[in-house]
This record gives sequence, C-alpha cells and structure tokens, in this order.
Amino acid sequence: MLAIHRLPCSPLLSSIKLTTSRRIIHNTKLTTKSFSSPASSPKSSSGIMAFPKEHPFAFQMIVATFKTSAADIVCQTVAERKSLSEIDWRRNGIFVVFGFAYLGGFQWYLMVNKYRQWFPTMERFAKLSFAEKIKDTAGMMEAGKMVLFDVIVHLPMMYFPVYYTVKEFVGGTSWNPVDWAKDGCTKYYGNMKEDLSAMIKLWGPSDCVQFVLPMYIRMPFRHLVSFFWTAYVSYTRGSIEPEENAKVVEDVSK
Repeated sequence: MLAIHRLPCSPLLSSIKLTTSRRIIHNTKLTTKSFSSPASSPKSSSGIMAFPKEHPFAFQMIVATFKTSAADIVCQTVAERKSLSEIDWRRNGIFVVFGFAYLGGFQWYLMVNKYRQWFPTMERFAKLSFAEKIKDTAGMMEAGKMVLFDVIVHLPMMYFPVYYTVKEFVGGTSWNPVDWAKDGCTKYYGNMKEDLSAMIKLWGPSDCVQFVLPMYIRMPFRHLVSFFWTAYVSYTRGSIEPEENAKVVEDVSK
C-alpha cells in the first residue's frame, strides 16, 4: 500500500505567497487612492475664491454695482435720516446704474485697458512679488505715474464733474441734462478746494497701495475704498442745511 505523506511547505514558497499577497493589498490601496484624489484636489475645492481671479471684470462690476447701491442707502438712512420704509428706491436704482456704468465700466476701461497701453510694464509689474517690486525701478516709476494720473487728471477732471452731475440728476428739480452738468459743475467749483484736499488725503495713499496689487485685486480694492469715500461725501453733502434753505428763499424773493 502506498503511503501518502503531506510535505511541509518550503520557506521559499511561503515567501513568494506572502510577497504576492502584500503586492495585491498595496496595489489595491494605490487604486483606491487614485480614484479618490480628484475629488479632493485643491483646484476643484477653490470655488468662490477663484472667481475674482478667473473673471476679474465681471467680479468688479458686481462689486461696483452693489457697493454704490449700499453707499446710497447709507446716504439716505444716515445723512438724510430716512427709515428703511422711506428709502427712495428709484433714486437708488439711478445710483446702481451709475455704479454699474461709470464706476464698474468706465473705470475698468480707464485703469485696466487704457493703463495697459499707457503704462506697458503694469501687468508684468503686478505679477511680481513684493520684494521683486521694490527692486523693479521701472515698474515703481510707472506705478508712481499711475498715482499722479489718478489724483491730477482722473479724479479732479472726470470723476468729480460726473459725480456732481449725477447728484443733480438724482436730487435736482430739472430734467434738462444741460442743467445737471451746469449746476453740478458750479457746485463742484464752489467745493473744489475742500473736495480736492479730502481726495488727496484719501486717494493718494490708497492709490499707492492699489497700483502695486495684483491685477485681479486692484478694482475690488478701489471699490472698497470708494464705498467709504462715497459715504463721506454723502454725509458731508447729502442733506440741505436750514441756512441753505433760508438763502434760497432770500435769493428767490429778490
């Protein structure tokens, strides 16, 4: 009779089986990780924070529109002491259009499109780190030129005349655009010394910061500063004082 003996497994075969099983388990882990990694990638989780960088024009148009609307509401509720139920939404709608068209549209055209032509190093300079910007003499000089253009040409000769004209359109009694421009510029001339002094104090330092920021942050930063500027102007110019009413009555009686 034949005897059947069960031979023990050799150490070599055990080692091969163990190594094979470890490889299978290791490969399974790698496969699972490869399927789960795209879902947790930084690019897909960036979400809202990527929108300003990927769509800078659309983002700043949204900011400009809502900022100007909010500034007008502050003007009406604080300077004119209206309750929320007394807010003139038609007037607010005009400020929305002004913020959308001028502050959102025209300022982008001026400070992005035209500045690219007038100041060729602007975009290259904006991409540098802060340490690199300090060493970039040509870029720093052009940033200084942009500041000077804003406080000498844009704000005194474009922004303020349009601002006062729109204020006349919103708060005046005439529906003649010539009267809006005439009355607005007349009031601007009377307030020019005080307005330009306040403008230099705020927009001078603000521009020095704005024109060294990355491109996609510049206009949102400007709109942030502009909110406080608009609130300041609305507070100082928004309401008619009793002395002014008396003067108007006196002038009419003459």
